Amino acid sequence: MKVIIIGAGIGGTSAGIALQRLGHEVVIYDQMRENKPVGAALSLWSNGVKVLNWLGVGDEVAELGGDMAEMAYLDGHTGETLCRFSLAPVTEKTGQKPYPVARADLQALLMRTFGEENIHLNTKMIGIEDDGQSVTATFADGSTDTADMLIGADGARSLTRAYVQPDGADEIVREYSGYTNFNGLISVDERVGTPTAWTTYVAEGKRAAVMPLAGDRFYFWFDVPQPAGIPYDRSEGKAPLQAAFDGWAPGVQALIEAIDPAVSLNRVEIWDITPFDTWAKGRVAILGDAAHNTAPDIGQGACSALEDAFVLGIAVATNTLSVEDTLRRYQDIRVERAGELVLRARKRGDETHAYDPTATSAWYESLRGNDGTGIIRGIVGNIDGSPINLGASVLD
Repeated sequence: MKVIIIGAGIGGTSAGIALQRLGHEVVIYDQMRENKPVGAALSLWSNGVKVLNWLGVGDEVAELGGDMAEMAYLDGHTGETLCRFSLAPVTEKTGQKPYPVARADLQALLMRTFGEENIHLNTKMIGIEDDGQSVTATFADGSTDTADMLIGADGARSLTRAYVQPDGADEIVREYSGYTNFNGLISVDERVGTPTAWTTYVAEGKRAAVMPLAGDRFYFWFDVPQPAGIPYDRSEGKAPLQAAFDGWAPGVQALIEAIDPAVSLNRVEIWDITPFDTWAKGRVAILGDAAHNTAPDIGQGACSALEDAFVLGIAVATNTLSVEDTLRRYQDIRVERAGELVLRARKRGDETHAYDPTATSAWYESLRGNDGTGIIRGIVGNIDGSPINLGASVLD
């Protein structure tokens, strides 16, 4: 069987590897000119790492991953440690250590593993036609390709998502999550946080955080609640951070000081999409952000795309009635779980960004002296129910 995948991101390349390993001919198209992913790094929780293990790249991912042994919350104004605890229970309960990884590093690994000779960059899809026997993608340069199946891993503004929706369905639109995220990479700086800890400063509905990556680096990110559409020019550099976090703790000031905007600083407004039920039509289906664009508040966006790839691979391997039937079964397995994670992230974002100031103040107070039991349970709860666990609960 020949499969076309639109999108060479984490979801598209992992799905491509899964289908290649089953013996299928797979080709990937992406409109990006080169591997320059949006966002500096991502959280690979145990469910995502397990999919990568299944794809045969577990050792390489472990080398790319940071040693995140602890989690700490600090008062954003004073720098006082509110709580600090080990993340070892996440590994013990799930059977796999989680890793933060640089997004470009992981994407490059997946592209190499898939085979870069089968990835066509700078190629934008503009049309899809399914005649019941095959599916054809048309590209902006006038070229076409035809296959037995097409998977749209074409991101938050997916053309494929619009194609698979029922005739007459309301347009699916992205919704602003209420905050802007600044992120990037710096060298490990112990003035900011412990080299093996995920350290987060909290106050005023804002967050400033670092996670350890391989290569003695920190992935940093800041959340700033604000309206959508505020103008920003890259020449402004870190001025918005200096303004938003003026007077914050010395660790936060050290973090801002360490950022070199010319080397690594991204600014991203955070949007998501309310879950919807239709992921497949005929020989075409969607995967990753195209299917479940989510805010990063529980760190499950990339993991959810990896779960899609796992389920798609299993569905293709085990169902033989037709391509259409296989893609419907893939959809039916994934819709509820992926949608639930989108809503969990949205709920978490409401709590942490002071959209309800009373709830956020209560959360801050709950962190003081916290032993981590409830926080660990929440992290593991997001992993529980993953298809990679084959129906076995990881919660006590």
